[in-house]
Amino acid sequence: MLSSRLVKPLLQISYILLVLGTFCATLLSCVAILSQAVRTAPNRSWNKNFNALIIGASYIILLIASIFFCLKRTIAVRIKLSRFSRTHKTITRGDVPDSVHKYITEEYARTCLIAHQSQPTDAFHEGWGKPGGQYEGVRFRRALLDTISKIDSLAHLVIPTHPPLKPHARMIHHFRFILPLLPSNEDELTPLHYYDSIVQLARISHQEPTEEEFELGMDSADVIMQALNECRLEMLEGSSTQLNQVSEES
Repeated sequence: MLSSRLVKPLLQISYILLVLGTFCATLLSCVAILSQAVRTAPNRSWNKNFNALIIGASYIILLIASIFFCLKRTIAVRIKLSRFSRTHKTITRGDVPDSVHKYITEEYARTCLIAHQSQPTDAFHEGWGKPGGQYEGVRFRRALLDTISKIDSLAHLVIPTHPPLKPHARMIHHFRFILPLLPSNEDELTPLHYYDSIVQLARISHQEPTEEEFELGMDSADVIMQALNECRLEMLEGSSTQLNQVSEES
């Protein structure tokens, strides 16, 4: 496919060749007809040859008319092109004829309607939030696994000697030292137990987590982080109290 840089020169060359070809063909026809007029004249001469005069005058008028129409067309096109705005602006009703403005408005409305109707309404991709829902654009597996590093950072702030996180460690084993800080239900299960189960599903299951599993895992993670934050705040308050006592005694 030709580039835009080559198309314009080729069009100009083609136009020049077309004009030259037309001019040469017209000139040859004029010479041929004039020579025929001379041959068919009674005196076989240019003198007092009325037919040759008429033929010559006709071709001169044709040349003048052709030049006139070419110049008129060129000037009209340049004037119309000069009226086009170089900057982007909104087309109003007064810029174009009413029929054109009506057609543009109808086509724009039709395009908007098609674009609206083509939007997915009940689309569902397994492991992702539903479009237009609370978790739109959220991948459940990735969001659940991202909470591990957040909880681990908070656990190290509360317990500086907390063991480092291993890639495939069970959450119930890795965060075993914060179990006493978490509330439990009547079955003696803490949010860490639920969180451990959901994380294991997100890690090793071939199926993507469902929205219910995602909500359970995120709720458990929020409870764990809230408990760690409360414990950290209590530690900071205790440290500030001890510092105040020491400063008063000194």
